[in-house]
Amino acid sequence: MTQTRAALRPTVLTALLAALLSVLLAPAPASAASLQEVTGFGSNPGALKMYRYVPDGLPAGRPVVVALHGCTQNAAGYASGTGWTTLADRWGFSVVLPQQQSGNNLSQCFNWFEPADTRRGQGEAASIAQMVDRQLADVSGDPSRVYVTGLSAGGGMTAVMMATYPEKFAAGGIVAGLPYGCAQAAVTAYVCMYVGATQTPAQWGDRVRAARPGYTGPWPALTVFQGTADYTVKPVNMTALVDQWTNVHGADRTADVDDTVAGYPHRVYRGPGGNAVVETYSLTGMGHGQPVDPGAGEAQCGAAGAYFLDVNLCAAYRLGKAWQLG
Repeated sequence: MTQTRAALRPTVLTALLAALLSVLLAPAPASAASLQEVTGFGSNPGALKMYRYVPDGLPAGRPVVVALHGCTQNAAGYASGTGWTTLADRWGFSVVLPQQQSGNNLSQCFNWFEPADTRRGQGEAASIAQMVDRQLADVSGDPSRVYVTGLSAGGGMTAVMMATYPEKFAAGGIVAGLPYGCAQAAVTAYVCMYVGATQTPAQWGDRVRAARPGYTGPWPALTVFQGTADYTVKPVNMTALVDQWTNVHGADRTADVDDTVAGYPHRVYRGPGGNAVVETYSLTGMGHGQPVDPGAGEAQCGAAGAYFLDVNLCAAYRLGKAWQLG
């Protein structure tokens, strides 16, 4: 038995050395992409910062997602908390992450309620549009597959971008946000958030149409996520968004699909051509924040934290699927 063990030692040692050498000599894994700031992207009348995430080796002709953080948040936190960067690596698209500055708004909110920032060619709306143009040029992105989404004030600014630059966006995703034109100052913004504004669908639609005079379409499709226990942005705002964008698309307000997704009420409204133009997720019992579902499953993404609420449904994943990103 002793001789057998002695005879085996050279073979075992050789195998161990070979395994060690294979690890030491193996090429180092490619470094993961990281968030980068971009300067000089245009005249930047809204004085915003531009960040972006571009997966390593991203080929030309891929989609672009613009993701707008909520109040008190920043680009980096929103990028990771939502799961957008994880999905960008998985499915192959780039992400533009505008960031508010405290000089514009002390709470880091995008100014979705200030006329100087919500009109085409002006302020923050123009700055975000310039970021889109810069990103498409830098990564040779697909201009027909640009999407915009955001939380709370970022959701309000998402509606602004869909209304003022509809030709740039194929679709938008609003999380706990507000309809375009609901407020024209900080005081009326609180009324919209806590009470809601009373307008007919046609009046809501007229506000969008007035933002881009003479534009005849196509208009971006819209997906809305809203918590039923949200006391910061009341659920009535989702109703107003449905009224506004079904009217813009010439659709009625009767849902063509009324089912559940992950246990939550889900509705789809189709336009005259039969395509989905408005989609809603009513998140029963959820407060104010971005729906996430941390984990390694196919439909899971995001990380729980302040205003990132683990409700077993990841908004970024649902948007990505609706937009056929992956």
